[in-house]
Amino acid sequence: MNCNCSHANHSRVVKLKIMLDIHTLHTLCQLSRSHCVGICAFLVPANMIITSQTLIFTGFRRPHWQLLTTAIASFTYAIILLLHVWTWFLIGVVMAPSFILLFLSIVCLGINFWAIGHPRSLAFLLHWLVQGGKNLINDFSYE
Repeated sequence: MNCNCSHANHSRVVKLKIMLDIHTLHTLCQLSRSHCVGICAFLVPANMIITSQTLIFTGFRRPHWQLLTTAIASFTYAIILLLHVWTWFLIGVVMAPSFILLFLSIVCLGINFWAIGHPRSLAFLLHWLVQGGKNLINDFSYE
């Protein structure tokens, strides 16, 4: 590969690109940490709502493209939440909320992978849980 430039100039450009990438990453991490409450206030409910929507679509056996659409949205929210928690781990902040948010994002990712990978077994589990809930309510109701 001949790039028609002196090796010294090429080396400086590569170093500058790496420095810009590290600077950009540092800036994004700082932005994530400084707006933590707002980010979490949006991502936690959004993650739970869209994952619930995936479960509803799976339970009602909606078309695959609808299930895939909600799963992709949920993947996006879960990955962003995972990266947000990662920025706190980078600076050494290890607290209960970090692990709770980490657990939430991993559970949401797992549910969505399950919904995409094997929707029949997830739908069977959901129907079994709903039926068990109905039976439990019927056992406690007065007739």
